[in-house]
Amino acid sequence: MKDLGSYDYVILGAGTAGCVLANRLSQDPSKSVLLLEAGGKDDWIWIHIPVGYLYCIGNPRTDWCYRTQDEPGLGGRNILYARGRVLGGSSSINAMIYMRGQQRDYDEWARLSGDDSWRWEQVLPVFKRSEDHWRGGDDYHGSGGELRVEQQRLRWDVLDRFAEAAEQAGIPRTDDFNTGNNEGSGKFEVTQRRGWRWSASRAFLQPARKRPNLRVVTGALIDKLRFDGTGVSGVEFTLNGEPHRAGARLETVMAAGAIGTPAILQRSGIGDARKLADLGITPVLDLPGVGANLQDHLQLRSIYKVSGIRTLNQVANHWFGKTMMGLEYAWRRGGPLSMAPSQLGVFTKSDASRQTPNLEYHVQPLSLDKFGDPLHRFPAFTASVCNLRPTSRGSVDIVSRDPADAPRICPRYLSTDEDRRIAADALKLTRRIAAMPALAPYQPDEYLPGPDYQTDEALATAAGLIGTTIFHPVGTCKMGKTDDASAVVDTHLRVRGIDGLRIVDASIMPTITSGNTNAPVVMIAEKAAEMIRSG
Repeated sequence: MKDLGSYDYVILGAGTAGCVLANRLSQDPSKSVLLLEAGGKDDWIWIHIPVGYLYCIGNPRTDWCYRTQDEPGLGGRNILYARGRVLGGSSSINAMIYMRGQQRDYDEWARLSGDDSWRWEQVLPVFKRSEDHWRGGDDYHGSGGELRVEQQRLRWDVLDRFAEAAEQAGIPRTDDFNTGNNEGSGKFEVTQRRGWRWSASRAFLQPARKRPNLRVVTGALIDKLRFDGTGVSGVEFTLNGEPHRAGARLETVMAAGAIGTPAILQRSGIGDARKLADLGITPVLDLPGVGANLQDHLQLRSIYKVSGIRTLNQVANHWFGKTMMGLEYAWRRGGPLSMAPSQLGVFTKSDASRQTPNLEYHVQPLSLDKFGDPLHRFPAFTASVCNLRPTSRGSVDIVSRDPADAPRICPRYLSTDEDRRIAADALKLTRRIAAMPALAPYQPDEYLPGPDYQTDEALATAAGLIGTTIFHPVGTCKMGKTDDASAVVDTHLRVRGIDGLRIVDASIMPTITSGNTNAPVVMIAEKAAEMIRSG
């Protein structure tokens, strides 16, 4: 086994959290940092052109290409479960939407963990620290940070009409989703710089790579952790087909995400002891919460055919439109090639009893049967809606000791009565918005799920047939109080019962945030870096 030597900190995973940690921990020139990433370099052009997510998701060059198990709540279907496998991780292939969630999310984390440092007013300055926001610095936004946040560089009449329809349905407008209460409709802000994707790798890792105390290794498939007495002493991994090891003098930091982190822990003997023994793995630490508590946002994609208004379907299905798209991007880094998958967002409540919005819409000027398929030949828009606070809980479990074997991913979507009820209510709300006067001139015609589904039970069934992940898995190594047997890490993100091991990624979230999850992971990594450096 080849030895890469010892470092003060070894970080496993160069996704969003790993890139932030590598930057912050290597700021101390007296500390050495090793960053290991299973994927490759982010030097492919389609990673950096925003619309390139179409070529990156589902591509083994940049994506782990996981699939779920057959899901009863989805009519027995299994679905693509994309996770970034490249420098920058999922921030190199995601929708680029900058969304913190709501104040209540972080106040709930503080309540569940018993640590007020996770409250909204405490984490807001941490969010601001890394931002370089197009508005400049103010009470809610930061200026001069590494992560550039900009407005999108295009607009669509059909989306403006949808926003008008939402307002006619009682949903107000908003010009900022990131002030703690994101109710309303407005344009999503994105992690871009002048029309280019601004991933965590571009923002945090590239500026740090010139430091002599930071070493970045790609193509390193993590096998398992190494132990020394009561603590973790390093890691074993495969590089160029050969086994390697590296030592960690101070800490090993797991940053492999909500799927990768529990899988590595389980292969190392940390997890549900009974399950590990069944796989022939000697348990090192019995933590049944490892791989449990999986939460995700299920998007319900309603599609409406329209007439008399421009959508991407017409543009992208014609040679002239494609040519103009390319020229517009080459000339001013704008137009459809600069677009995130969704431009218009709407946050609202499924019923009046809710104190804060529990639904999020991603509205798109396009339609297709499923991701990876060509756009429809007819003009249409898609109004995807998701339940922001699902009560369904799933799991991630390895199937063998082999790190090349994908884990078993079981989100258990729509497995509770509450989630099914909210799904039906969400689809009814979409229909109500589509029936408003602002959209009437364009004769919206429901293509998916279709008018045959009318009762609440039928709509809940339809939700399972059209639902798919919006790629927000979290919670599989959750943070919690010392008396919470299902918690994996404490409020300083240290793994319970073992020294020298910390988890810093979306897996530590006790509950999913009320929105897109990339920005919260940046905050988590910023906060964790503070904790690590303070000892």
